[in-house]
This record gives sequence, C-alpha cells and structure tokens, in this order.
Amino acid sequence: MLTKAQNKYIRSLSQQKYRKEHRAYVVEGDKVAGEWLDSKADIKMVVALPEWIVANSNKLAKHPQAELIGVELHQLEAVSGLQTPNNVLLVVGMEDKKLSLPVDEWCIAVENLQDPGNMGTIIRIADWFGIRHVVASPGSADFYNPKVIQAAMGGHLRVQLHEAELDVFLSATKMPVLAAVLGGDNVYELKGLDNGVILIGNESKGLSQGLIDKATHKITIPRKGGAESLNAAVSAGILCALLIQG
Repeated sequence: MLTKAQNKYIRSLSQQKYRKEHRAYVVEGDKVAGEWLDSKADIKMVVALPEWIVANSNKLAKHPQAELIGVELHQLEAVSGLQTPNNVLLVVGMEDKKLSLPVDEWCIAVENLQDPGNMGTIIRIADWFGIRHVVASPGSADFYNPKVIQAAMGGHLRVQLHEAELDVFLSATKMPVLAAVLGGDNVYELKGLDNGVILIGNESKGLSQGLIDKATHKITIPRKGGAESLNAAVSAGILCALLIQG
C-alpha cells in the first residue's frame, strides 16, 4: 500500500522541476516497464497489482534494491498519468554519466520541439534505425516527460539523449548537417553520405534561420499532394528511411 508521502512523490514526477530535483522519472505499462526491468536501469520503486508482481517475479529479482509496493487498482489509478492505468508503474533514477556527443555517425537533432508525442516518436525512430544519439535544444519537450517515455517505447534504454545549444554543436561538428526545410533540395537525389546530423525544427515555426545557415545541405521531401507540411516526427522517419542505408 502506498503511503501519502509516496503518493505525493510519484505524482510530483509528472512535473519537470521535480524530475530534475529528484533525478527520477516514471515508466508505466506492462511492455515498457518490462523493458526497463530487463535492463540495468536504476529502478527505485515498483508499484504494481499483486497478480502482476507474482507473474513477473523473475524480472523483479533482477532489481533487489527496488522498493516493491503492491497496490489495488484504485491506488494505481491515483498516481498514474495514463487515462487507463496498466498493471505497473516504475520510478527510475536518471543516469549521471556524462554522454559524448556523436562523431562520424548519424544522429537526429531537434530545435524547440514542443510536442512530447513527437519527441518520443523521434526517439523511437532513432532506436529503429540504430541511431545512437538524439540531440535537443533547450526548451524542447523534456526527454523524461511521461508522454515522451510512452511514445518512445523503450528507446530511452538504447538511444543517448543530449540537451545542447544546437548552434554550438553544429559549429563544432565536422559531420554533414542536413536541415529539413521547405523548398530545399530533393532528398531522393542526395547520395553518398554515410553520416550526418538530421536537423528537424519546431512543429509550427520550423528551423530558425541561424541553424539553417549552418547546414551543409538543405533538404526537402517532395510534395505531390495538397498538405501544407509534414508532422515533425513523420519527416524524421521518412528522412531516416531515405538516408540511412543499413
């Protein structure tokens, strides 16, 4: 059973300032939680229905340090960020190790991406294509927002996530920088690249001119229909499929 203090603590992690303060975030749902439990992540707390605990005893045994709390469904609903709570919720500690920015490989960089669903989907896309790095400008959706965690479907465990000033990062990198813009060069005609930064802009404003000016390639997915633009995450997925050759 959850105490009032535990209830308050878990609920507080829905807000970025408390995630930063406690260096922890929430993971929910059978499939996603299962991936975290199969990893070496720092699981601090497992809140779950009794039947789930019994069925997943092997996974739980990998994390003896985690506080295990059996609850009834209404208690899980009280701390869940999902509209329909699943059987389990984890509190996971953030890693403190310093990550190195990418060199001579593909990565995705996003400028002021606001929608958590888009951010999570881009992490999932990176995971699918074997891209090891996603770089986001300050002010983008928080990597550990619960909606980002849900949309990424375990991508956090395999993709290195960086917050960085993109103008500084792009000025320092020697990799090609491919800015996704309207009216750029046809991406289908771009050949010969085996690494680079795929640069995706804000959902409504696109990329700032300062970052576009730093790009070595300004690329466009050709439009044949009447849509004004593509969703940011959809664009990222199409560009990865076209640019990354296995």
